[in-house]
Amino acid sequence: MRVGIGYDIHQLKEGRPLILGGVHVPHTHGLDGHSDADVLTHAVCDAVLGAMGEGDLGRHYPSSNPAFHNMDSLEMLRGIQAKLVQRGLCLVSLDTVVVAQAPRLGQYVAQMGKHLAEVLQVDSSLVNVKVKSHDYLGTLGRGEGIAAQAVCLLDRMGQD
Repeated sequence: MRVGIGYDIHQLKEGRPLILGGVHVPHTHGLDGHSDADVLTHAVCDAVLGAMGEGDLGRHYPSSNPAFHNMDSLEMLRGIQAKLVQRGLCLVSLDTVVVAQAPRLGQYVAQMGKHLAEVLQVDSSLVNVKVKSHDYLGTLGRGEGIAAQAVCLLDRMGQD
């Protein structure tokens, strides 16, 4: 079994769509970044890559490469899922948390988990998405950005 952790944070910017876990969330601002800046999916990517011993998302999808500009982060996760299969590994458990003061995200949690589970080719019961606020403390509490953390457990395919 292998464990990986992931973290990402992006600043909010007017005129960008807000995408979390592949879900378009209505809001006045979106996350600023080279790709679609989906912090939840980026944290998941980093957790899975870490568990495989494959570095981080920037190593595989560098922001210096124009080919990844505005890329759908779920496509990045699909590429990482393919690496899992090639290595004979599968996801056993994924736990995540999105930290955002606004907008309120509770109604989108199930859909985010469903998207991530579909891409990772696992039952949605193995993917947990939580949301927290920063209670108005610090950068995230002032609504200047959104962050996400993820931890995953991988095992060899065919293992119980």
